[in-house]
Amino acid sequence: MPRILSLDYGIKRTGIAVTDEMQIIASGLTTVASNELILFLKDYFSKEKVEKVIIGEPKQMNGMPSESTPIIEKFIKHFLKEFPEMPLDRIDERFTSKMAFQTMIDSGLKKKQRQNKALVDEIAATIMLQDYMSKSRF
Repeated sequence: MPRILSLDYGIKRTGIAVTDEMQIIASGLTTVASNELILFLKDYFSKEKVEKVIIGEPKQMNGMPSESTPIIEKFIKHFLKEFPEMPLDRIDERFTSKMAFQTMIDSGLKKKQRQNKALVDEIAATIMLQDYMSKSRF
């Protein structure tokens, strides 16, 4: 069974998470510079079977698109041009960064480790993917 990949896209960095081959567990994969993301994905897709990519959809508290929406939509256009056959889905990413930070606290990471924004992005991508998988099962 192919994997599902999740992207927490940002201007500087993108956190990436992926499921296992059985699509049961979501795990953080890595964080890459956003300007290198397409090259990373080309390499990853050549090595691993991926059935779908999930990208976070930033929204304000009232459900309206956030100010970063145009940046993500520009990336999505580029993604679809590079990978026209790859299914893409969106998921609300509100609170994922806060949840990721709380996860780091709960797991006992020291303050210096919690300042690693790349790790926050990777955990946020994992939270989005877990959320997506739990909603898709019903």
